[in-house]
Amino acid sequence: MARLEAGAKAPAFALEDQNGKKVALKDLAGERFVLYFYPADDTPGCTKEACQFNDEITRFKKLGVKVLGVSPDGAEKHIAFRKKYGLGFDLLSDPGKKVMEKYGAFGEKMMYGKKVLGVIRSTFVIGPTGKIEHAWYAVRADGHAAKVLSSLEG
Repeated sequence: MARLEAGAKAPAFALEDQNGKKVALKDLAGERFVLYFYPADDTPGCTKEACQFNDEITRFKKLGVKVLGVSPDGAEKHIAFRKKYGLGFDLLSDPGKKVMEKYGAFGEKMMYGKKVLGVIRSTFVIGPTGKIEHAWYAVRADGHAAKVLSSLEG
């Protein structure tokens, strides 16, 4: 599995958000944003991670940084997840996991001591020029949003 590093060009993507609106890398040119990949809506770790990003959303916005979450879930699940936890950022659907594969966020991972194929919790800060500024793989959900924020403020 290819891992992306800081300085690499972010792979192109075009995914639908919870409202069916296309969000593409090329449309985000000139903006800095966080693109984080997670396994599923409304599961314990993913909920913790999403809620912690949401708790810090005002600080991200003050820095001019948009937050986008990506999972294989469809619009219906994204809408319910956003509503249940009051999430103030968009969730994108990658049901075929094609974008996840491009970012190295889908593949073989260890789960409970076994090798399995699945979503690898990963986060990227993508800069205004479309280059990756920060990349994290095999993220621990708890406390991760604060780490991403500190990398942006630092």
